[in-house]
Amino acid sequence: MPRPLPVALAQSEPLPAGTPVSRFAEHVEDVLASLPGTRMVIFPELHLFGSRVRPAERDAELAATAQPLDGPLVRELAALAGDLGVWLLPGTICERGEGGALHNTALVLAPDGTLAAFYRKVFPWRPYEPYRPGDRFVVCDLPGTGRIGLAICYDAWFPEVARHLAWMGAEVIVNPVLTTTADRAQELVLARANAIVNQVFVVSVNAAAPTGTGRSLIADPEGRVRVEAGEAVTVLTDVLDLDDVTRVRRHGTAGLNRVWSQFTDADPPLELPLYQGRIDPGRWRPAGTPPE
Repeated sequence: MPRPLPVALAQSEPLPAGTPVSRFAEHVEDVLASLPGTRMVIFPELHLFGSRVRPAERDAELAATAQPLDGPLVRELAALAGDLGVWLLPGTICERGEGGALHNTALVLAPDGTLAAFYRKVFPWRPYEPYRPGDRFVVCDLPGTGRIGLAICYDAWFPEVARHLAWMGAEVIVNPVLTTTADRAQELVLARANAIVNQVFVVSVNAAAPTGTGRSLIADPEGRVRVEAGEAVTVLTDVLDLDDVTRVRRHGTAGLNRVWSQFTDADPPLELPLYQGRIDPGRWRPAGTPPE
């Protein structure tokens, strides 16, 4: 049975840190006025924390504008999602955590006006970012539709992130990015590769030019690009049928490759020396996988 998720990806320039939420709300409202069937609106990494200063002063600016999860910024964003009745992913925020630590944190704000999930970037882009790494992978249920997983920008370069999110039952991986450099071409390859090897949708939304390099895209569970932007400000739209994930996993990528059915109960565990762990065949299949 189809499980449609109408999404809008707002490839935008970042707003300066400290911009009133009312200005951001106007943008979200404009998107929904043009696309009234949208159920989820997604913005790029650090969309609400654009810089007003030189790169050498950026870390100090982030420290000065960081917000706790229980602070007024998150409360206002949650209220906005509730007022509009949509799933709102406003990019990431610079979060002030325990002991004053800074985290690059993605938010999922629910249509009922609550903070449904948050994810702290596990792989900050070192040595360029000042954030403390997160310590867990995060998925979020969309009642009646399915489950999404969260990854932020450089996380996409580490296959462990997408693999764990898929294993935790994510059918869509949402990857907000703020890529201003020449490696966006490689990120597009990684988005498709992570979709293929995990048989999930991957949604990668970047900041627009001139700040970012754009080229936001959505890849389907077989790695095909459904929509892709150029570098300019734009809004990408699509309706993801999350049942495509079920179909591809059951019948195989291109009708052939069933990576989540690779192991049998008769297979011995596969040791993974890099992780001091193992793949246990009995634990390989993703959460929520229907019986064959």
